[in-house]
Amino acid sequence: MKWNDYLAAFEAILDGTNRTAPYNDEAYLEYVKLNNSRQNRWIKKMELSEETMIALKNVKIQQKWTLITEPWCGDAAHISAFINAMAEASENIEIDIQLRDSEPYLIEDYLTNGGKAIPKLVVQDTHGNDLFTWGPRPKECQNLMLSLKETDLSAQEKKAELQKWYNKDKGVSIQQEITALLKELEKLVMA
Repeated sequence: MKWNDYLAAFEAILDGTNRTAPYNDEAYLEYVKLNNSRQNRWIKKMELSEETMIALKNVKIQQKWTLITEPWCGDAAHISAFINAMAEASENIEIDIQLRDSEPYLIEDYLTNGGKAIPKLVVQDTHGNDLFTWGPRPKECQNLMLSLKETDLSAQEKKAELQKWYNKDKGVSIQQEITALLKELEKLVMA
């Protein structure tokens, strides 16, 4: 699906049009409400860095970016809009959004440590060959999450700490990591 379709999926869940599992569960509806608010905030406030914009303009080969995500995913609320904006900033990148929990279940081919962690970005060439993958979250945030797992904090307190990290980072780490991958790819193309 395209970005506008993904945004429409949020609306369908929130207005009650989509009540398929897990969105028939009140807890998931609350996640979607919160994530919709967070994502909309990033859409309005995000800024792509000059370095990121240069890397995107330097993309020479056609790429297909597939973002595997779900509206209930808290990390995706902070990441998806940045990935979409990056894809839209390059004339050589086409983005497709796939839901993790729907067919064709692409996540099965892109597990993280055996789990279906999202969001997951899969970058391919025009022949469907994987060029690189990224996700489910920036390395620093992943390290924070792993360290929080070792604490006695409640699930809500852990989520609050991750939220603070995303708010402080402002999408910088996402851009830096994907920009570094694009630069490495560009070196290979130019070799």
